[in-house]
Amino acid sequence: MKHTTRTHRRRGAAAAAVASLLLLGACAGDDLASDDDGGSDGSDQDRGAVTLASQNFPEATLVTAMYEEVLDDAGYDVTTRLVGTRAVYMAEFPGDVDIVPEYVAGISDHLNTTANGADAEPITTNDPTESIEAATPLLEDAGITLLTPSDATSQNAYFITAERAEADGITALSDLEGEPTVLAAAPDCEGRDDCEKGLRETYGIDVTKLLPLGYGSPETYKAVLDGEADLGQTGTLDGTLEEQGLVLLEDDRGIQPAQNLVPAVSTEFLEANPDVQGLLEDLMAALDNDTLAGLIQEVSVDRAKPEDVAERFLEEEGLVS
Repeated sequence: MKHTTRTHRRRGAAAAAVASLLLLGACAGDDLASDDDGGSDGSDQDRGAVTLASQNFPEATLVTAMYEEVLDDAGYDVTTRLVGTRAVYMAEFPGDVDIVPEYVAGISDHLNTTANGADAEPITTNDPTESIEAATPLLEDAGITLLTPSDATSQNAYFITAERAEADGITALSDLEGEPTVLAAAPDCEGRDDCEKGLRETYGIDVTKLLPLGYGSPETYKAVLDGEADLGQTGTLDGTLEEQGLVLLEDDRGIQPAQNLVPAVSTEFLEANPDVQGLLEDLMAALDNDTLAGLIQEVSVDRAKPEDVAERFLEEEGLVS
């Protein structure tokens, strides 16, 4: 399992030089950084240490890089840990981890099954506000605060080869009902209502084997293309599929809950560092699906470094100096 740690700070001189460059960015958002709401004031004030944790698939790596840049620009000494599954960093959050770039249903359902067992009834819906309200008692018990979520949402999605889709007329997951299916997906897919369990119970898909090859990973793509797996897992914003000869299937029975991007912050850390709320909520407000999909494509298709894509976007939006 990949587990990396990265720490970096930009100093005043470097920040000033970068501030003169307004490079290519994506659409959406206003000039949201301000002194009143916790945005950067361009100073080199040292606000102390903060530890981020996230998963290591391209989308999560990119969004985490955005968090890192925004916090670093505000004067925080940022350490970032990238791991394979949510369960790994949740074991340290809150505690050794202060902030996690999360998804509304992802963290809510994780807390629910952790507290109430793997067979607990889901508490999330396709409405992010309802989902957060339902999860509030669990969040309070865990010492976690969810800030205002983004309009950008990235749900689980499932793909097959375009060749098979065309030959067999498959357009939706319900078209696979009763079909023996080898699934390539994230290691934590088994037993999840939005993954293996939902495919099996809601769609009646006969999942004969789960290959834990990763969420939208090169290994998952290859397994489906090579015929080792019949169905692969990725996200709804994956812009790499068409050029690989892969197509998403419609979630026509709706097993995917609200997965809006949302900052999850240690309540204790937030109370000590209230400016973090404005910094991260400004970032969330600057993102929508079209914007995020374009940025992800730069990383996944164009092979740009996540930190470079993040910095260009944040400079364009005025979220870093």
